[in-house]
Amino acid sequence: MEHPQSLQSLARELAALPPSLGPVRLIGIDGHAGSGKSTFADRLAGALGGAPVLHLDDVATHEELFGWWGRLREQVVAPLAAGRSARWAPYDWVERRFGPERVLEPAPVLLVEGVGAGRRELRPYLARLLWMETARTTSWGRGRNRDGRELSDFWDGWERAELAHFADDPSRPFADALVHQSGTGYEWTSGAAATPETRPSVTEGDGLPQA
Repeated sequence: MEHPQSLQSLARELAALPPSLGPVRLIGIDGHAGSGKSTFADRLAGALGGAPVLHLDDVATHEELFGWWGRLREQVVAPLAAGRSARWAPYDWVERRFGPERVLEPAPVLLVEGVGAGRRELRPYLARLLWMETARTTSWGRGRNRDGRELSDFWDGWERAELAHFADDPSRPFADALVHQSGTGYEWTSGAAATPETRPSVTEGDGLPQA
């Protein structure tokens, strides 16, 4: 049986991987909406010494919940692959338009988190794919509670879109590791794309993260 390690140990493992996108080690964090991806990404980024996090909620739009790959490839993936800074504009979900341009430098480790972070077009550029192992109904319940009744109609549409996306392009079967949440924090176990010998368990005693 494997011995639990700290989130810092996971960070060291990821930082030691070979680059996967130009000079960048791109780490995907996927899972159902409301599964705790953002919280986990923020904590992992801290353990990595402040690694940048690209949130796919800033890439998707009302019209393109999952049709954003072409824009991400042009604005982010291609420049980073060439070792250049990426320039992209995050989407404003309130104003329904793209906001001011941001610059994303080719950092040693870049976390990309969001539903679809393990999609087939992005997987070839990932050094690791992590899947938040939280049941779909639990995740969606968290998301609805978080966003309130005023976004109920949006969630109805989102759930249909997410079901269709994962039916066509599932991420979990390709995950290197499954990240479980518990009262003591996180546990990291091998995914379908990994073996126990190469993917240790990870726990972090910071308490159960919010969705």
